[in-house]
Amino acid sequence: MINFETYTIGVIIPYYNAAKHIENVVNKLPVFISKVIIVDDCGKEPIPESLVAQSKTSDRIVIVKNEKNLGVGGATKHGFQKAIELELDYAIKVDADDQMDSSYIPDLLKPLIENKADYAKGNRFKDFKALRQMPFVRKVGNLGLSFLIKVASGYWNNFDPTNGFFAIKVELLKQLDFTNIHRDYFFESSLIAELYFQDARIKDVPMPANYGDEKSSMKVWQIPFIFIPKLTKTFIKRIFKSYFIYDFNIASIYLLFGFPMFLFGVIYGIYNWVYYASLGEFTPTGTIMLITVSLILGFQLLLQAIQYDILKAPKSEG
Repeated sequence: MINFETYTIGVIIPYYNAAKHIENVVNKLPVFISKVIIVDDCGKEPIPESLVAQSKTSDRIVIVKNEKNLGVGGATKHGFQKAIELELDYAIKVDADDQMDSSYIPDLLKPLIENKADYAKGNRFKDFKALRQMPFVRKVGNLGLSFLIKVASGYWNNFDPTNGFFAIKVELLKQLDFTNIHRDYFFESSLIAELYFQDARIKDVPMPANYGDEKSSMKVWQIPFIFIPKLTKTFIKRIFKSYFIYDFNIASIYLLFGFPMFLFGVIYGIYNWVYYASLGEFTPTGTIMLITVSLILGFQLLLQAIQYDILKAPKSEG
């Protein structure tokens, strides 16, 4: 049985226009929480006076004021910096809209305290009952986005990466480069991508999602335009760093030969198909064989690189 009171544990709450929810969120936090760090992100609704008064009379509630609106990621990063300054052991990020069940906080902390993981987050897709409750459009969007983030981040064994309910070791926070962590909707994805370079182990904790009267300001149709360019950049950066700067291994060889070979097969194949079609002639057999061999060998080498990348992904224990 873990005695959570023997650790200094902080909850980071990025606050933005959630005056009717924030007090309930704070009141439902477990008693063993040492610090409640509320980051005021300059919304139209000020933090309720009752919480401001508590911050002045009790050192449990700490209010951090941003000079300008930085978005949920920027506010959370300021919370991270405060957690480091306060020398906490663990930090948990909870949203201010009361859509996260704080009763799961012990479940998030347990793998960190037992040193089976360095970062633990909610996973709404491991609970079938919770999955059925999730709005259909959001469910489809999360499934597709989760797969793309797996590819880009290198964490092939984890799911629901955009879940913002997570716990992290403060010692790990000290090692992260916050400039690589985004301030907007890409915050959670960029955080996980940054954790990869620290070889951090991530643990998924099954939990339901609560959908109250708060609505996301991001529409489903916006997701491809917001995430795909950033995920592509994240993927290229990870592959280049992991296999050509920080290390050079068999997967590097697969990529070094497989990608150019496959790309050659595609481009040369399209060129010849258009060229000989315009002449009304059949493509020579030798040309077809060259294209086919390039495509097959290149694709096989890329598959081997993907398999290596999947096996290389950091894994939590248990």
